[in-house]
Amino acid sequence: MTNLTSIAIDGPVASGKTTVGRIVARRLGFRFLDTGLMYRAVTWVALQRDIGLEDGDALAAMAEGLTMDLVPGAGDDRLLADGEDVTERLRDPKVDAGVSFVSRVSGVRTVLVKGQREMAERDDFVMVGRDIGTVVLPNAGLKVYLGASVELRARRRHHEIAKEAGEALPYEQVLADLTRRDRIDSERADSPLRAAPDAISVETDDLDIEGVVERILAMVE
Repeated sequence: MTNLTSIAIDGPVASGKTTVGRIVARRLGFRFLDTGLMYRAVTWVALQRDIGLEDGDALAAMAEGLTMDLVPGAGDDRLLADGEDVTERLRDPKVDAGVSFVSRVSGVRTVLVKGQREMAERDDFVMVGRDIGTVVLPNAGLKVYLGASVELRARRRHHEIAKEAGEALPYEQVLADLTRRDRIDSERADSPLRAAPDAISVETDDLDIEGVVERILAMVE
């Protein structure tokens, strides 16, 4: 893998990194991976198999034996877990509630980071997550950290949930959940959420999606 073929975009929940990363990848002709979906897939499979989300050893063993593939779809790539397309399952409220607990299990992270690096060795990628620039792709040619206030992110996530699930959770609940997830992600011992020392920080409170995309493309140029 050369450092000219990978772009790392990190940031907290609902910072806009997935939407921005997907557009940047399309503009550059790169593939795109939201690494958070892989942790969501592990969470979804664990729930289906009645594996306790507090049982780190069982989760790590399951992740080790789980085959995940990113395959072309009609629009965006689809994520398969043991051959099953789980893409539409990954925003389930139960997955939302459990993914931060799964993602802090070191054994799970070790397995998924290995898979993410292997993907980046095969193709040009824009990868987004919480530890891409610091852990997954430390030699990425460009590292970006997207920030936004928790209140703005809660409003974004509140809108996303209503749009995706067809039901609206109270804004206060979404805000509390994001605050909790920020704390878990930032305080976990393995690969905590933080900007890489050489990442360029972009605050998105006063920028729309296109504004953020254009700023990143300018960095690439």
